[in-house]
Amino acid sequence: MTRKTHVSELPEFDAAEYLNSEQDVAAYLTTVLEEGDPALLAAALGDIARARGMTQVAKDSGITREALYKALRPGSEPRFDTVSRVCAALGVRLVAQPIHPA
Repeated sequence: MTRKTHVSELPEFDAAEYLNSEQDVAAYLTTVLEEGDPALLAAALGDIARARGMTQVAKDSGITREALYKALRPGSEPRFDTVSRVCAALGVRLVAQPIHPA
């Protein structure tokens, strides 16, 4: 007989554990940006910041660690200035592409 697994028994997924290279980070951010959800972008930047070390990202971005956690928690909607500073601290940039290429 097959044992049923309940969702509550599954380990919690943490994307930060899989963001080990620049290519991983770029692919993750690209996928998130394609969704067009600012709260999801904030959470993804939080995942990347945790993977890199939140204290260092806070220092490099000039944002306090506590404010960074608050701005990048799931469901938050950080200001563009915050997103821009975090991206610079992470060594990534957001790139605009046409939605419908010619």
